[in-house]
Amino acid sequence: MSITIIIIVVTVLVSVLAWRDYSLMDRFIMNPYRIASRGEYYRLITSGFLHADWGHLLFNMISFYFFASFIEQLFYYLFAGSGAVYLVGFYLAAILVSDIPTFLKHRNDPGYNSLGASGGVSAIIFAAILFRPLTPISLFFLPIGIPGFIFGPLYLAYSYYEARRGGSNINHDAHFYGALFGIVFMIIVYPQVLPDFFEQIAGWRLF
Repeated sequence: MSITIIIIVVTVLVSVLAWRDYSLMDRFIMNPYRIASRGEYYRLITSGFLHADWGHLLFNMISFYFFASFIEQLFYYLFAGSGAVYLVGFYLAAILVSDIPTFLKHRNDPGYNSLGASGGVSAIIFAAILFRPLTPISLFFLPIGIPGFIFGPLYLAYSYYEARRGGSNINHDAHFYGALFGIVFMIIVYPQVLPDFFEQIAGWRLF
């Protein structure tokens, strides 16, 4: 069984168990105030395995499956036998890093909670975009896909705007910083990805 599938299975199991047992949800959710006041830093990771409902869970896991399958194969190519370790480390680090800005922003707000794998999923998606910038990414409300190198900046701009605007139940900060982490991580571990990225998009034509 691939590590991508294992991560999905674990995430589904933890999410479903937390829906049935609120004490588990309360113990694992990302509550910045409790993290700051009680030192419960594990919540920065465990919250990435919780989801609000089936729609939230399925959207994240389907997105994760399609992009993480490619990244897993890529890591096995780049790091040989350590591919699975790199994928797990990359994913968990992305969840952690994407939650830190939210933690800092809301650490004095006892009523703020956040959950979901979106930060880690965003990192996976943007890592894949770097390697395959011309691959179309489809959105539910559009009949055709948008090339990744066009989708990426639009997604980042939208996430940044919504995070600054506030008033939403969606943690746009996690999306934004998770995506940035995915980009920076891949450039560090494989610098050649950057010139390869620009070479691919240089040859792109709309028609």
